[in-house]
Amino acid sequence: MKIAQALISVSDKEGVLEFARGLAALGVKLLSTGGTAGLLREDGLAVTEIGDYTGFPEMLDGRVKTLHPKVHGGILARRDLPAHMTTLEAHGIPPIDLVCVNLYPFRATVAKPGVTLAEAIENIDIGGPAMVRSAAKNYAGVAIVTDPADYARVLNELKANAGALPLSTRFALAKKAFTHTARYDGMIANWLTGEPEGVEAAPEAPAPAPALFPERLQLAFDRAQTLRYGENPHQQAAFYREPHPPAGSIAAYRQLQGKELSYNNIADADAAWECVKTFAAPACVIVKHANPCGVAIAPGLAGAYEKAFKTDATSAFGGIIAFNDEVDTDVVEAMSARKHFVEVLIAPAFTDAARALLAAKQNLRVLQAPLAPGHHALELKRVGGGLLAQTPDTFDIAPENLKVVTKKAPTPAQTEDLLFAYRVARFVKSNAIVFCGDGMTLGVGAGQMSRVDSTHIASIKARNAGLALQGAVAASDAFFPFRDGVDVLAASGAVAVIQPGGSVRDEEVIAAADEHGLAMVFTGARHFRH
Repeated sequence: MKIAQALISVSDKEGVLEFARGLAALGVKLLSTGGTAGLLREDGLAVTEIGDYTGFPEMLDGRVKTLHPKVHGGILARRDLPAHMTTLEAHGIPPIDLVCVNLYPFRATVAKPGVTLAEAIENIDIGGPAMVRSAAKNYAGVAIVTDPADYARVLNELKANAGALPLSTRFALAKKAFTHTARYDGMIANWLTGEPEGVEAAPEAPAPAPALFPERLQLAFDRAQTLRYGENPHQQAAFYREPHPPAGSIAAYRQLQGKELSYNNIADADAAWECVKTFAAPACVIVKHANPCGVAIAPGLAGAYEKAFKTDATSAFGGIIAFNDEVDTDVVEAMSARKHFVEVLIAPAFTDAARALLAAKQNLRVLQAPLAPGHHALELKRVGGGLLAQTPDTFDIAPENLKVVTKKAPTPAQTEDLLFAYRVARFVKSNAIVFCGDGMTLGVGAGQMSRVDSTHIASIKARNAGLALQGAVAASDAFFPFRDGVDVLAASGAVAVIQPGGSVRDEEVIAAADEHGLAMVFTGARHFRH
């Protein structure tokens, strides 16, 4: 099927002139609307405006432009049905063989400060989605182009096929088009169903921020890759990215070398990356099975790595390492000296010399990701038949917000280590206990059913690593329900403890800390992680 007539109406003008020129060079007649038609005409292209084509001008402040039988009849008529083609001829409707449309910028509009409900409503496209869906439905006879990234491909195929597009290409474009309109409607639905009650009473006033949890949640993700398997070999898996992921998220990674990433690689890399991003000083985070097994800060990354590795060299084997600064040869040489087998190495940058050394480790997956702030609006977790949604845990306690609850107060140096320990505990599976000292983890107890067991495990792991806990500090991700955890911390050598507080036995726990001569501070915020 040769393309004889195309309709072009786009909000995103990127690349549209080149595309229209290419179509015109192939002898394709051009139809267009409003601003797009003006742009093409200014470029010297012969274009017929829709109002002239249908005999009806744009009306109702542009709300009605293309909603006309001469447009939709030309798009929807089946080329393989003589009755359809006879009908077109009887009404003087030429077929429209290619539709190039993208939609009003609703996302950008509602993101503007002070946007009103009226502005948002006017940026809900009606004619555009109607044309996209009509063309996609009739892909057997019509090509629908919604993405500027497809312009070059379409022109190349038209040139290679004497002005026609293969059915396989039209079908692929149709699938993409239906996704385009589905996401557009989903975006509008999320915004509108998140609007507070009563906003319709003042459409010209700035719209209140939409509620965090829309009444009906629409989700959109793109498959980035199919994975070899899931958590286990008998499970199938894939990795999906958001169309607009937060800056600095793991989804923005670029793989520089190494084997294909696995399901567990991506999950653990995300845990390591989110943790390391929270530190301002040069930091290293080593993660194994979703838990930090070693975290440290130092004046340089190589020093931070050495300290993090010492926490738990056994668990670090086969782990994921994240750095928050440029990796140089000192870091790579330190890893090589340890003969440290690593699954994934992730950092915001690598020196050329470091890249050259890493290239010798052909199986090592090396990822580069932008170090930028930003979080998902919602964290999502599947449960049977449903979905849990919550805001992300971004709480980071400041020194002035600590509440000293014991007779003894921590020293300034101990306070720094307490804050460090509490930041690490935020990324450890509950129940979490973290011993720290001198800007490094000394022992980590994670994921136990009782807090005292996590405390014992953290102490044992420090002892197994040959790390002394005398004078260390400890963090608990949630309150101590009984004094037994504090007794274990004191027996292990800890001198200061940070915890949320809030237990019915807080007085008993504080008394135990005083009995042992510990300093204890409350944060007022827990960090459960399941």
